[in-house]
Amino acid sequence: MLRTEFHCHTCYSSDSLTSLEELLQTAQAKDIDRVIITDHNTIAGALKAREMDPQRVIVGEEIKTTQGELLASFVQEEIPRGLTPAQTIDLLRQQGAFISVSHPFDTTRPGHWEPTALLEIAPLVDAIEVFNARCMWPGFNRRAAAFARAHGLPGTVGSDAHVAFELGTASLLLPDFHDAASLKQVIAQAVPHTAYSGPWVRFFSRFAAIKRKL
Repeated sequence: MLRTEFHCHTCYSSDSLTSLEELLQTAQAKDIDRVIITDHNTIAGALKAREMDPQRVIVGEEIKTTQGELLASFVQEEIPRGLTPAQTIDLLRQQGAFISVSHPFDTTRPGHWEPTALLEIAPLVDAIEVFNARCMWPGFNRRAAAFARAHGLPGTVGSDAHVAFELGTASLLLPDFHDAASLKQVIAQAVPHTAYSGPWVRFFSRFAAIKRKL
C-alpha cells in the first residue's frame, strides 16, 4: 500500500513557506510514498520537485475557476486560473488528469463552491475532497463526504500543507498506481488516515502571503 498525500503546497504558492527540499525531506522522514504537489495555479514547483524525486512526486495543480477550486493530479500542462469549471475540466481531460474538488463547502475560503455549481460538475469529476485538514469547522468536511456519497463519487483527503510539518496530517493508503487511469481504479479501495491541523496553521499562510508582497 502507498501512503499518499493528495494536497500540499510549496514556496511556489504565494501563501506557503515550504521549500521543495523541506517538503521532500519531510515526506521521506514520514514514510509518505507519493506526494501530489498542488500549488495554486502553477505546476512549476511540482515539475522541479519531480526532477528531484521522480519516484515520490506527482505533478498536480490547485486551479481557481470562476466558481471554485479544482484539485488535479497527473497534470501534464499548466492550466491557467479564471476559466469556467467546464473549460478547466475539459483541458484537464485532454491531458488525462485525475480531477477532484478541493474543500468544496469550506465557506471561510474563496475557493469554495456554491451547491448549484458543484451539482453541475459532479458528473464530470473523478472525486471529491471529503476531508481537508485545514478546515476550521468539521461540518465542512462532513458536508463534502455526504455530497460524495449522494453522487457516487470516491473521496480524497489531504493535509493542504503550507508548512512542511503539516505534511501527512491527512493521507490515503492506496494500492499501487502510476497514472490517472490506475488511480481511478484503486481510489475506491483507499483507507483514509485523518487529523486536523488546527486553526492556528492559517497564520503561517497569512505570514507567507505578506512576506511575498514585501
